Amino acid sequence: MSRLSLALPLLALCSFPLLAVDESKKEIVIGTTVGDFADMVTESIKPQLEAQGYTVKLVEFTDYVMPNLALAEGSLDVNCFQHKPYLDTFSQSRGLELSPITQVPTGPMGLYSGKSDSLEQVTAGSTVAIPNDPTNQARALLMLEEMGWLTLKEGIDPLKASEFDVADNPYGIKLIMLEAAQLPRSRQDVDFSVINGNYAASSGIPFSEGLFLERSYDFINWVVVRGEDKNKDFVQDVIEAYNSESFRDYAVKRFEGYKYPESWHD
Repeated sequence: MSRLSLALPLLALCSFPLLAVDESKKEIVIGTTVGDFADMVTESIKPQLEAQGYTVKLVEFTDYVMPNLALAEGSLDVNCFQHKPYLDTFSQSRGLELSPITQVPTGPMGLYSGKSDSLEQVTAGSTVAIPNDPTNQARALLMLEEMGWLTLKEGIDPLKASEFDVADNPYGIKLIMLEAAQLPRSRQDVDFSVINGNYAASSGIPFSEGLFLERSYDFINWVVVRGEDKNKDFVQDVIEAYNSESFRDYAVKRFEGYKYPESWHD
């Protein structure tokens, strides 16, 4: 057989359009932070998608940076860990095209006890640990303002507030900036700690122990995909799984005290 006759079948195989790969996509890789969002995938989303013929792989992260980078580079197909202000800020700063597709139940950020175990124990010099990433830092500051522990400057963008935007600090509290994942472990080193809902849940801290829980719906979390994928069939299947009646029934029972997607209240 000639070299030419061997090459022709190979060329024929390589000439098919790559679109067929997307249409036959059977594996979905989902990235979440450890804890509640991972549990949602394992306990409800994965079984639903696998019943449709997909293979679902879960990748868990302990930070708020790598899930978006991994999604952008293609190591993930979907991620679930972030609210929209964080997504917008991160995407702009990194030049990424990422698209939110549906909201998910989200544990509220809360103020938890450390060395002090009641709000009345706040005194001049009390230390309060808050997340050090920009959007969750702003979120914590807004919550502390809602509590009356500090006042932010007028005219600032509240979703971008930092410690430099504090106008009044009547209790003289000292803000301690820490990575969000470290906050549950650092409680005994500070008087109070502001902890993201997912890290409170993954650390076994019930929301009922919160001395104060945030009320804002600006910070409910989203499932996110690459912008180029948002209209693909597998993404529509992911959206349907997160909005299915079975997922709603499961989430309301499993994640009591969470903020639920706004569409669930319609």
